[in-house]
Amino acid sequence: MSTPEYDRWKSLTIRRPDDVPAVTPLAWHVEKFTEHNDRLMNNTLPADFPYDVQRGDAGDALAAIALRESIHRQVEQERGSRVREAIELGATWTEVAAALDVTPDDARALLRQWADRQQHLHQGDVERALDSPLGLSPERHAAMLALIGLGDDESVRRD
Repeated sequence: MSTPEYDRWKSLTIRRPDDVPAVTPLAWHVEKFTEHNDRLMNNTLPADFPYDVQRGDAGDALAAIALRESIHRQVEQERGSRVREAIELGATWTEVAAALDVTPDDARALLRQWADRQQHLHQGDVERALDSPLGLSPERHAAMLALIGLGDDESVRRD
């Protein structure tokens, strides 16, 4: 089922990562990237290929580059919140570190950086007197720091 937002997304021409609206679902990014990439891959087919295929052009190449960068940015932005979710849902620092292919201390540093940025965001929203400040309140920030204090193989799981 199509929505107005999806239809608008499908009609967008992407040439820069900032052409992608901030709240675009990752699946939509990937779908659009795949369409451009498929046309570019068709350029490797022989000229006498027996089926009618669309060939890629410079616009497809630029869109693929911009979408790849947009995807990278979105995934990178979500890294800290996914680490938080994993720890809060019972994963250990050893497990999270393995998923990231880093050390447990590096994984903790990632969560600390994310938590500090979220606390800074919250403070800015409070200072601007927004009704629903984003980010982490001081209490939630303290809770994140407590998670960072868990041992490598400790879990918040209550078995």
